[in-house]
Amino acid sequence: MVALTQTRPDGVEVVATLDEAQSLEVPPLLVLESVTSFLDAQGLGSGPLSWERIGDGQSNITYRIRRGWETFVLRRGPRPPLAKSTHDMVREARVQQLLGAQGVPVPEILAICEDDSLLGVPFYVMSFLDGEVITNSIPAALEGSDQRDATSRAVVDTLSLLHSVDVSKGDLAMLGRPEGYLKRQVQRFAGLWDVNTTRSLPQIHQITDWLEANIPDTQVVSLVHGDYRMGNLMFGGQAPAAVIGILDWEMSTLGDPLADLGYFTATYTEAGSATTVMELTSVTAQPGYWTREKFVTRYAEQSGLNVDALPWYQTLALWKSSIFCEAIYTRWLKGERPHDTVFGPSLEAGIPHLLQQATTYMSQF
Repeated sequence: MVALTQTRPDGVEVVATLDEAQSLEVPPLLVLESVTSFLDAQGLGSGPLSWERIGDGQSNITYRIRRGWETFVLRRGPRPPLAKSTHDMVREARVQQLLGAQGVPVPEILAICEDDSLLGVPFYVMSFLDGEVITNSIPAALEGSDQRDATSRAVVDTLSLLHSVDVSKGDLAMLGRPEGYLKRQVQRFAGLWDVNTTRSLPQIHQITDWLEANIPDTQVVSLVHGDYRMGNLMFGGQAPAAVIGILDWEMSTLGDPLADLGYFTATYTEAGSATTVMELTSVTAQPGYWTREKFVTRYAEQSGLNVDALPWYQTLALWKSSIFCEAIYTRWLKGERPHDTVFGPSLEAGIPHLLQQATTYMSQF
């Protein structure tokens, strides 16, 4: 999050009026006139807006919005045109509404705007959670060894809670087609490699063939988050450690819950292990945080699932990560990420390393 709350439009990312937005060659991300009118109509706050962007906005874009004494979060997709079935803000908001009603910790959805004439894309407004996302530093209240243990426990118990929600009936049952989920994952991502790469990495095809030949049976169907990691969890600012919100539901669907466990453990930073570009929460390498093995043991105890095939899901996670990271790397090579001086360049070697780690999991299957 940027340190300074903005109050004046910059004329590029944020403009004051629709007329200004229509005069730009590249559409802005916020139109203050439109957002103010929408919030007024929904009874959300009063007075002028101030805002700050949350995160780096590589996919969907999130803003913290202040009106007087009230604070909200606005989430929207990137600038159009958008590929079909991607960046569906309306669906993402409704998933959270359904899960919130089931006791899963998610932000409260306050309003959904399906009218893309306001910002060029649909968006939604949710409650602001006053908490901490743990990445490169540890909140003071959660620093002690007992709280590091409690933080780890909260991560896996929250995942178990999510996967325990009954998705066999009602609106939750309409969120995806669980039959053939794993096969579709392999087929979908396999088709993305050739259109997003400019180099030859034969390992990608070797792993694809292996994944297709060894798809495990899905034991149960659950809602799969799709990007379950420490960076998408909001913790309360006080001890004991507790998850107060699971964030970023863009890739959620119905499928195999072990896909979430595989992704979490494969991208989790553990002391003594070789790191990858997908390990984005470095602090968990410090003493007191759980090992991957302990997470898996706890999850198996709570879910009752057999986790013997977990290396397949971990392979899938790093293979998929390699494919979407390759798309980022290609955009960087083409000069489409001019301000990216760290992550993009790191992918030249980072993606081959991800593939190598994926083959390590293959050997454990």
